[in-house]
Amino acid sequence: MYDPIFAKSFNQYQRRRFGCCALLLCFITAFSISSTFNSHRQSASVIGDAVSLQLAINAVHDMRVIDDTSEKHEKRGGNGAGDLQLQINATDENSMVVVNNTSPISQRLLAINETRKTAAPFHRISEYSLANYYAVEGDIRIEANSSTIFVDYDNYSNVPKCTQNHRRPAILFSVAGFSGNYFHDFADLLFPLYTTSSRYEKEVHFLASDYKRWWISKYRRILDLLTSHDVVDIDNEKVHVHCYNNMVAGLNFHKELMIDPALSEPPSGLSMHHFKQLLRRAYSLERKRAVRSKKGDGTKKPRLMIISRNRTRAITNEDHVSRLARKLGYEVVSAEARVSTNVTRFAQTVNSCDVLMGVHGAGLTNMVFLPDNAVLIQVIPFGEIDEFARLDFRDPAAGMNIRYLEYKVSVKESSLSQQYPTDHPVLKDPKSYRRRGWDALSSIYLDQQNVTIDLDRFRGTLVKALKLLRH
Repeated sequence: MYDPIFAKSFNQYQRRRFGCCALLLCFITAFSISSTFNSHRQSASVIGDAVSLQLAINAVHDMRVIDDTSEKHEKRGGNGAGDLQLQINATDENSMVVVNNTSPISQRLLAINETRKTAAPFHRISEYSLANYYAVEGDIRIEANSSTIFVDYDNYSNVPKCTQNHRRPAILFSVAGFSGNYFHDFADLLFPLYTTSSRYEKEVHFLASDYKRWWISKYRRILDLLTSHDVVDIDNEKVHVHCYNNMVAGLNFHKELMIDPALSEPPSGLSMHHFKQLLRRAYSLERKRAVRSKKGDGTKKPRLMIISRNRTRAITNEDHVSRLARKLGYEVVSAEARVSTNVTRFAQTVNSCDVLMGVHGAGLTNMVFLPDNAVLIQVIPFGEIDEFARLDFRDPAAGMNIRYLEYKVSVKESSLSQQYPTDHPVLKDPKSYRRRGWDALSSIYLDQQNVTIDLDRFRGTLVKALKLLRH
């Protein structure tokens, strides 16, 4: 088992943390058609030759596009499995997209056929994003039956007739990747869908490749606030040819669980505050601010939620931690976030709490439902994963108006101390496993480890959380 929160980059784990992960759109294999191959078209007089572009729309989310000319992207390490690096050259009549690594990332490619006229029908709008996503303009026809998108063609006899004409724009994205993992549901899909679609004020069509009915149903309350239309399972629209004048391919990704106003398309100025307001409307979250606890005031106890884990990284003495918290004046609830968990009920329970704590994992993503000025306590397992854990949850906390505390597990508190001799590198030299790559690191420090919290040490963290709630 691997932890999908960290496994996105497979062996090259540093790229996922230092690069701009998530959502992606890949323009593959664009080439100028020679006169022999394109003999049925006129070849010399038009401004630019006919070209064929391929767009892997069902890999939009789990692959990253690197533009070598952009200072916003920094690629660390070599190409991992399924990793693509695209170089987009100057747009002249011989321009093309060069694919440096064509490892299988998709079962199907959608081809975009277009004829260059005075201007290209698509343009990258990644200046407002840490991922490449594209705006497509013109006469856009989507034929799922042949897995083809036609754009600005010059031979109408070769293109299908529209059966569904749409005045509103469309956003094309994939529900592939690690969807189903709570962290990735928000970081890779829901956050970027919000930043990409908000400027349309719900008047936009969502075209989902790799459609998952259960996923759409699970997050229906959020999706209904982003679009006034049903989400289209575009891969299976075999009967209809959908036609648009404007389409966005890919999603606007800022940072994991973060919305950067500087990366929002003007004049929106989106922020995490706006997204939290949307979540409050979607799930009827009543509490806007955490309780302001006063020492000696027993009328209102701060509420602590412990995110339980039953497989890896479980807190083996969770009952003792709960008892300690109650002695300090907390009201304590424990819950485990599963794939089948009802999001509405769970979100409302989290919103009723003032402190959320748990061992690093996808369950901490529920911090998005906390009221303002609440406290997040992340228990970081033993091993060299501190930096990654902080990028996932400490860094987003500030934008959510949440105070952050962390508790680092010592070797004595780790179950690894019972599995390995004291002089083993797992215990003595965790950095050596980080140097070996992500598989080696995660397979031990995430997949094999449970924690037994030192109550005397942890008491200080719980007391500090109480003090934060008083200010």
